[in-house]
Amino acid sequence: VLWSYLDNFNYKGIYMKFSEFNLDSKLLDGIQSTGYENCTPVQEKVIAESADGSDLYVQSQTGTGKTAAFGLPIIQNIHEKCENVQALILEPTRELAMQTCTEFQSFTQGAYPRTTVLYGGASYSTQIKDLKSGCEIVVGTPGRVKDHIEKKTLDLSKIKYFILDEGDEMLDMGFIEDIEEIFKHANPDCRILLFSTTMPSPILKIASEFMGEYEIIEEEKRPEEP
Repeated sequence: VLWSYLDNFNYKGIYMKFSEFNLDSKLLDGIQSTGYENCTPVQEKVIAESADGSDLYVQSQTGTGKTAAFGLPIIQNIHEKCENVQALILEPTRELAMQTCTEFQSFTQGAYPRTTVLYGGASYSTQIKDLKSGCEIVVGTPGRVKDHIEKKTLDLSKIKYFILDEGDEMLDMGFIEDIEEIFKHANPDCRILLFSTTMPSPILKIASEFMGEYEIIEEEKRPEEP
């Protein structure tokens, strides 16, 4: 199934408001605190499609609001203390991982979900302590996430969400084998959302191998206005 942003695209720049979605009041308060009001096209499509639980392959440029697109439905559905990690978000760099973690925390108004970030160059002992103290959401880079899996300090067998962000950048940085290994340790029944600026064959291979049936949301360029 191919969705186009143009299906519901308003060329005057008027998009759905976050308040028009079935989001709880605490989450709306978190969104308001960040200054967001209207959705970007990718946010509108992904949040709307999140209701049916489909796996998604989203072709979208950097800077289109992807973190909120996948983050808000996750925070909406994980709002209580859990004994196991419920969501994994893979980012290609520690800068993006830290940024995503900070944005998740800014949306969270209550005590849960708790978000932890894992990346190379930081202390293993501190990260292990954070994981042992409990968290529902893990944001991390492929190499460090794989390391924690091998050390048995991170268990992905119960996750409900697996987000692969900036897929083509992951490919360029040589992370494909790490990503494939991480998928093998993840709950096979989790929901998968894959975001990539382009659709290169190695990323499509990951999608076909681990996602099974999935829907595509493809970004189209805005036509020139008269």
